[in-house]
Amino acid sequence: MEHANHLILIGAALVAGSVIVSAFASRAGTPLLLVFLILGMLAGEDGPGGIQFNDVQLTYLIGSIALGIILFDGGMRTHAATVRVGIGPGIALATAGVAITAAVIALFAVFLFGFTWLQGLLLGAIVGSTDAAALFSVLSARGLAIKRRVSATLEIESGCNDPMAVFLTIVLVQAIAAGKTGLDWSVAGRLVAEFSIGGVAGLAGGYLMVTLINRLDLAQALYPLLASSLALLVFAITGAIGGSGFLAIYIAGLVMGNRQLHSAQNILRVHDGLAWLAQIGMFLVLGLLATPKELLNVAHTALLVAIVLIVIARPLAVVACLAPFRFPWREQAFIAWMGLRGAVPIILGIFPLVAGLENAWLYFNVAFFVVLVSLLVQGWTVAPAARLLQLEVPPASLPAGRYDLGTAGHWDLELMRYDLANDSPAIGPRVSNLPLPEQSSLAGVLRNDRLESPDRITALKPGDRVYVIASTTHVDTLNRAFIAPHHPERLEEHKFFGDLVLDADANLADVAQFYGVDMPRAANDTTLGDYLQRIFRKRPVVGDRLKVGRVELVVREVVNGRVARVGLKFR
Repeated sequence: MEHANHLILIGAALVAGSVIVSAFASRAGTPLLLVFLILGMLAGEDGPGGIQFNDVQLTYLIGSIALGIILFDGGMRTHAATVRVGIGPGIALATAGVAITAAVIALFAVFLFGFTWLQGLLLGAIVGSTDAAALFSVLSARGLAIKRRVSATLEIESGCNDPMAVFLTIVLVQAIAAGKTGLDWSVAGRLVAEFSIGGVAGLAGGYLMVTLINRLDLAQALYPLLASSLALLVFAITGAIGGSGFLAIYIAGLVMGNRQLHSAQNILRVHDGLAWLAQIGMFLVLGLLATPKELLNVAHTALLVAIVLIVIARPLAVVACLAPFRFPWREQAFIAWMGLRGAVPIILGIFPLVAGLENAWLYFNVAFFVVLVSLLVQGWTVAPAARLLQLEVPPASLPAGRYDLGTAGHWDLELMRYDLANDSPAIGPRVSNLPLPEQSSLAGVLRNDRLESPDRITALKPGDRVYVIASTTHVDTLNRAFIAPHHPERLEEHKFFGDLVLDADANLADVAQFYGVDMPRAANDTTLGDYLQRIFRKRPVVGDRLKVGRVELVVREVVNGRVARVGLKFR
């Protein structure tokens, strides 16, 4: 009994301490994953906590479950628009990019550690996976948003490169354990089989999950529990039949996040907490497993591996994989620099320990050190790099609250709350003249702690809490109607987009003539939107810029992959 109480005390203290410390760390721009790792190490046998923990099997189990939950949550938050923009480059980086990274690291590992070629490839596969969660947590803490094409590519890459890294690591561990000196073409067949099974299982599992959740009448608290348990079921079954469980659970989340789903906001809120708990628990356990003294023994060589990874391997992989997509050099530079490493390399570093390979602890310690360096160097420079490379865009405004209505057959309907500031666009006009989208309704106004009916209010006032029933597809329109954007001066709308707003359907020749701009004659018979679609290779995103003579055309709004509005800025 006393032993159980001690375990509960230690676990609760570590999690609570991590959450409290993260509040201060985020203000300083410190990657939270780094904080969790360090706290785990401080609690370990070489730290003041003095906890001796070396259970590799338990760490592997905790890491696998936690990673599955994180991937599922990431899939649910990946919108279809993100997939359309980033699917090609993201998949290229997640597959060929991991292979190129592994090959480059292998070349140096053979020289640094005296490894065989397969052992070098194993180390490369272990450290080859990126973690976009660390990147976006830093951006979120700083209130920054980056161009959709870049964020979408990083998001898709991080969701899909974990299965690739896991596959390569398992194949190489098995080959080395069997005493092989090389790989044959059967590996390619296994890769296709695992990813095919994982993809099909993820799609099928996702659609079945949506159907089941929408048909069951449960207590609200049970829907998130059902979603997470079904997701882990998809993960386990896919792995049991020879597929990639990590790919399957990510795709299942992707399907769920882009379908009309009962209790969707409730599920997302709960899984946000579960994903954070998974990250905290995983990094604390990984920190406990690491021994700082052993890390110091490999520090000099592991630092060289980290430098090669950041400065050579990642940029080479990015340039090679993004060449067909013709990304601007600024975006390539950011993607190359932001190849943050997170929990996955450390978890993969456990695989050789589980298999009992020679130099197993060397793989783990090098991977751990590489992640520390990546979080320290790259994690702390996310915001400055985004500003330096001019990839910031004005961040989107969000409602103060969103609540599911749970209406059968209309799962997209929500109750949204807006707390009106002094400069809200909704203050001034009559309530009846507010630019509300069709099929949306003002449900009520909370004023001076009294709920008022919209019929009895002539106009809205600062401090009002406004409740609107609307479809999730109208959130952006409602945000513009009730929230005045507050951005740094450099991101203010008139400075970022220009003072003039043009409709994308405007004739390009008319625009050029009116503003005295020389445009290619071949483009005169097209619209402004179609011309920008062609210039940006059918993948335009907000913030894309085209300098033409004395003006600059800035993509201001994109709807369903098409340019809708364009800002005109005089240079």
